Order: sequence, then structure tokens, then C-alpha cells
Amino acid sequence: MVATGPEELGGGRLLLDLGFRDTEGLIASYLLPADDGWALVEVGPTTVRGGLLDGLRRAGVAPEEVRSVFVTHIHLDHAGGLGAVAEVLPRARLYVHRAGYEHLVDPTRLIASARRAWGAAADPLWGPILPVPRDRLVALDGGERFPLRGGELEVLATPGHARHHLSYFDSATRAVLTGDSAGVHLRGSSGARPAIPPPDLDLESLFASLDRMEAKAPDALWYAHFGPVPAGRPVFADYRRRVLAWKAVALAAGRERPEVAHVARALEEFDRSERSSGGGAPDPRVPLVSSYELAAQGLLRYLRGRGELPAEGS
Repeated sequence: MVATGPEELGGGRLLLDLGFRDTEGLIASYLLPADDGWALVEVGPTTVRGGLLDGLRRAGVAPEEVRSVFVTHIHLDHAGGLGAVAEVLPRARLYVHRAGYEHLVDPTRLIASARRAWGAAADPLWGPILPVPRDRLVALDGGERFPLRGGELEVLATPGHARHHLSYFDSATRAVLTGDSAGVHLRGSSGARPAIPPPDLDLESLFASLDRMEAKAPDALWYAHFGPVPAGRPVFADYRRRVLAWKAVALAAGRERPEVAHVARALEEFDRSERSSGGGAPDPRVPLVSSYELAAQGLLRYLRGRGELPAEGS
């Protein structure tokens, strides 16, 4: 298990590296001070529960002091461990988008989806996906506000990556905690890589969510994958440009051969070409949290749903 941090972000806010896949810099959890204890944003899968607890210990925070846990969405790398974390954070209320609420109370479909996508690798990758106690889970829609030390945490509805996606604006630091709504931005990379998986990718909603976050005029984006990045108009514009470029590549490849493997190869080749022309190279850690295959699946489903590619099997 990776043991680093915690990292100070200002205003008493802390970043915890959860050590996903025994690798630094893949999944972050954010610890925010409130008058009655602490709020936590993101928990990761069950396999990093030990890393989360170790991060709390290093921060000098007892599990009983965590009073609120917020997840951005119910994908397993963000909320798969919420049921397991509920067992060890006994005083915490747990918050999730309303559209994801029932899937956490009864994770049967999440478990089935994980096994379809990952096969035998699902269990060592994500660990057991435990039910979240209904009496501790609170549904959010966007617009809610929660007090923090020095300000408040505002809930932003940011669908697109998934329909059940939320982001959070910390008014004290003027940071948006993005989850996957603004892509994957690992440390050392030149920009955010598209996070565009199935099953309910919606690019129009994704772009509207970028506008919603940009309207907050944030000073920083705090990525789940991974860490703080200074914000500004180029951050949002660049991410929109990259997503549109990947859509164009997927459309062209899909018209040649509408198969996941073929589209994934085209996306990977484009990514390598674009980044090498800019003096960089794709980060080998990125596929550990957002693979080309998932992007291909998401874009093929989206393009078929819009009638830009024939329906599967036609």
C-alpha cells in the first residue's frame, strides 16, 4: 500500500492519495474541515479502504470525526467502496446523486456490470461492493449547500460523463472538485484526457456541465485523477477541444469498422500523435483509471444513439 501525504491545499483542506493499484497519483480523496468535524469527497473502491484510513490517521483525523462523505458519482473507482467505508466511519452521513441512490443501496447491478467489464479481474481491482445503509444515505440533486470552515460546499449537477455525476464548489478555496466531469489530469500531464465511458455518455450535457463549472470562476480544479490544477478559461476550452477531437476520431474509425477494438486503437494512435507533437507522451498510468477501450465503448454507444453510426448489429 502506498503511503504518502496528506497534502495541504490551503484553508485546512487536505488531499489524501488512496494508493489505488499500489500506485501514487491515481485516485485522490479530499478532506475538508467543517465546524462539526470533517467532510470527505470521494472514497474510491473497497480495495483502497486501508489507504483511506491510513490517510486519515496521517492527517490526525479519527474516523468518528468524519461527519459527511460526498461522492461525485457511482462509478466504482469513486464510490465502489462507500458501503465498506460506511462501516468504519460510523458518524458520517453519505451523499450521492439521486439517480445513483438505489444502485448503492442495492449494488446488484453495479456488481454485475463490474463482472461484465472486468471479468476475473473485478474482485482484485475493486474488492467487494457492499450495500450502503439506506438510513445513512442522502440523495442530492444539485444546488444544495453545506457549511465548511471559511465557506460552504455547493453541489453542482454536472452530468455528461454519467447522468448521476455531481461536482462540488468549495467557496473558501474557490476550487471545483471535479470527479470525472472535466476529465483525467494526472500529475505531469500537459492537459486533461477525455473521460468518456459508457453507458450514458452525453457530450451535450458534458459541455453544459463545463459551462456550469466555468461560471463559478474557480481558481483551481481538484481532480479525482489526480490533484489540484490552476483553473481558467483555457482549462475548460482545451478539454472541450480534446473531447470533440476524440469524437471525430471515433466517428471516422467507426465508419470504417464499428468495433470497440478498432476505435480504441484509433483513439490511442491519435492520442500518441497529438501528445508527441506537443513534446509529450501519453502517461502510462492513465489506462489504469481510464482506458481507450472504455472511451471507445462510450463514444460508439453515444454516436449510435444519435444516429451518426448505424445501430449495433445493423
